Amino acid sequence: MQYLEFKFSCKEPYREILIAELSEVGYDSFLETDEGFDAYIQEDLFDRNSFQQVIDQYYEAASIQVTEGKMPKVNWNEEWEKNYDPIEVGDQVYVRASFHQPRPEFKYEILINPKMSFGTGHHATTFLMLSHQLTIDHAGKRVLDIGSGTGILAIMAHQLGAKEIEAFDIDEWCVENGNENFELNGMNKVRMGMGTVREVKPEGEFDIVLANINKNVLLDEMEVYATLVKSKGHLLLSGFYEHDVLDIAEKAFQFGFVEKEVQTKDDWAALILEKL
Repeated sequence: MQYLEFKFSCKEPYREILIAELSEVGYDSFLETDEGFDAYIQEDLFDRNSFQQVIDQYYEAASIQVTEGKMPKVNWNEEWEKNYDPIEVGDQVYVRASFHQPRPEFKYEILINPKMSFGTGHHATTFLMLSHQLTIDHAGKRVLDIGSGTGILAIMAHQLGAKEIEAFDIDEWCVENGNENFELNGMNKVRMGMGTVREVKPEGEFDIVLANINKNVLLDEMEVYATLVKSKGHLLLSGFYEHDVLDIAEKAFQFGFVEKEVQTKDDWAALILEKL
């Protein structure tokens, strides 16, 4: 069985959007690159019309360039194992895969076998969210992780002592992979749901809501987040650039949030907001 390989160059904010769209038309593996990402699909599953519809929809806005090619079927687990190094968040958190050696000197150790899902901690936004979580008291709290990906932020919440955790993502592969990672980290009672926040409709209020998505989604869903965060609770946001902080913060202010802290890394930003 041969795979087709598509090398995408595109604007950074559109990476996850394009990956989500392509996964809906048969692409089953993705690999981030400096310019964009590589996407792979079995040759017999490729539909030119469906592919072109995705490209046409985002071509100008995302400045898409694509190079097509063929490659033999590969062992994806072996491929990402070659390129996945552990990461450290300060001197407290060590994120590793199951094939890495443990580091007992770290207070928190998170096991993530990401395969082709996002959220290994390597991206600046995930790193920033983990850093913010370390500054918030999770003990005995109710936590919601929106757009959970590999489940890494939910796992961090669990290790910080959260009493109840809910997590969901729009991608079926992320849901499957996230549940695998929950089990690796002793979270057998937590199962990742599937859908957007409006589709999942989480019930009640939460002490902490986490959302590492992208600017447009955050702005669109801010009003929903406001109904989910309890008074004096915290909303942690990332997935946007440093120059977008003002837009995100102003939208949050409209729904009763105040800014508590902002961190940046590699031009990306993350916010801690508190509900009045």
